[in-house]
Amino acid sequence: MDRDVFEPEHEELRRTVRRWVQDEVAPEHPRFRTEHVIDRQVWRRAGELGLLGLAVPEAYGGGGIDDFRFNAVVNEELCRQGLALGSAFQIHSDVVAPYLLELTTDEQRQRWLPGFCTGETLCAIAMTEPGAGSDLAALRTSARRDGDDWVLDGAKTFITNGTTADLVVVAARTTPDSRNRGISLFVVEKGMAGFQQDRQLEKIGQPEADTAELFFDGVRLPAGNLLGDVDGGWAAMMQRLPQERLSTAISNVAHAGRAVEQTLEHVRTREAFGSPIGSFQHNKFLLAELVTELEVTQVYVDRCLALHVEGRLDATGAAKAKYWSADVQNRVIDACVQLHGGYGYMAEYDVARAWADARVSRIWAGSNEIMKELIGRSLGL
Repeated sequence: MDRDVFEPEHEELRRTVRRWVQDEVAPEHPRFRTEHVIDRQVWRRAGELGLLGLAVPEAYGGGGIDDFRFNAVVNEELCRQGLALGSAFQIHSDVVAPYLLELTTDEQRQRWLPGFCTGETLCAIAMTEPGAGSDLAALRTSARRDGDDWVLDGAKTFITNGTTADLVVVAARTTPDSRNRGISLFVVEKGMAGFQQDRQLEKIGQPEADTAELFFDGVRLPAGNLLGDVDGGWAAMMQRLPQERLSTAISNVAHAGRAVEQTLEHVRTREAFGSPIGSFQHNKFLLAELVTELEVTQVYVDRCLALHVEGRLDATGAAKAKYWSADVQNRVIDACVQLHGGYGYMAEYDVARAWADARVSRIWAGSNEIMKELIGRSLGL
């Protein structure tokens, strides 16, 4: 399908990224899944290709490109290879980047952004807690002043890039009993005393994604590791969540699209009763439905991408894109598994891995139920 949202320079980048993924990432992908981590050389190579700091000003080693469509291209091509690859890079480049660009002082940018762009400084963001889940205002991780420093205590869970991250943006309560009004953001760096990031979580899918619990036991943070204003964390997070949810939607559609491509290849060559199974009316109609549903979803997500580039994507639009694309992704890939028959349940097949990898899309970046709540509020309900 033609996609008017992209221009020739975006497609030029796409060719570069696809070639890199095919030649360098794909051959090592099975090893990443076995070892439960994406090799740091992949990050450094992405840095060499200029893929990590697209929006970072050139003065700090980035591309200086204020156009999220370039990020979308990188995201799509990584997700065609594996959803976990896309999510790991998305957290670094799409989610953490705005915090380090927009809430930092020049001294902080000089300290953190060059390594961010080269892949030497891998980033994560820590919002979710074991007892809070999607209710960010209920977080219990706390930071208290001690002289010029802050002392951080608490725990976070389900953190992508958690054990390997060199820099983690952490949301913590700085004013007790104040819900969303008393939250601040801090940067915690690998190796700080009291910071533990060594508990990797076992998941039913995306084994190559480094997902972890993080623990903070009296971590002493200098004043220069506060991001933005004291008690300004809630507003900062709410302003930046739409980009995260848009990025997730972009991933969902690209991931499902690759599963459909592989399924079409399968039904054209797999025979039953003397005919390709794709020629059976039921299968033909089902694939017609899947392709149509995916293309309609792609049009909406592309529209949201265009609005975001123009600075006009609101939280409601992003919530719609996130929840709908996740539902479509899961329906589509489940049908692709069925069309593969018994082979679709074999772990050696891409479609089986895609099915397991996709399930979390309806949970992360705000569960689909939370997205519907946000949409409902926009209707005055």
